[in-house]
Amino acid sequence: MVTSDELLPEARITGFKGVTRTSFCHVLNARATAHKYAESRGLAYKDMNLVVAHLGGGTSVAAHKNGKLIDGDNGLEGDGAFSTNRTGALPVGALVDACYSGEYTREQMHRKLNGLGGMMAYVNDNDVLSVYNKGLAGDKKCTEVIDAMVYQTAKSIGAMATVLDGKVDAVLLTGGIVHNDYIVDQLKKRVGFIAPVYV
Repeated sequence: MVTSDELLPEARITGFKGVTRTSFCHVLNARATAHKYAESRGLAYKDMNLVVAHLGGGTSVAAHKNGKLIDGDNGLEGDGAFSTNRTGALPVGALVDACYSGEYTREQMHRKLNGLGGMMAYVNDNDVLSVYNKGLAGDKKCTEVIDAMVYQTAKSIGAMATVLDGKVDAVLLTGGIVHNDYIVDQLKKRVGFIAPVYV
């Protein structure tokens, strides 16, 4: 796996001694998107503050400051917003209870977090277009889960804006899910006050 290790020292501390937050997100796509945006504006990536959200099979949101990825959520291992098949962050107490319930093996729990979590857990489908179309056809649960995914993603974007002290040049959206105009429009409504939003 490709990653980057430029996190701020304070971004690594979790509040649970012995567990450290690591830098693990969609680094290559996030950096490529940031560079492409900077070039399109005739600017240098190293001179910008950006929040980049990758929305695909997994979702990760990262803060980029002056050419460094200084903070980001680890969607692969249960951080940030939920995605098509990953849970994102969970209430820790409830997760501990589920782990010790005797209902699941360790492997089953990992699969519930990554593969069978997120949108998949609610509507048994991890294809955004399929779920969106089912919602248009009247399936309220599908509409609800799409809206919740947007809501959680917007919260992650807002969190990363605080890492940049609110000084954000742009919010960039990338990944397969950004082909859905409804999701992009809803994200723009929620986070457009932070900075201009670009796909």
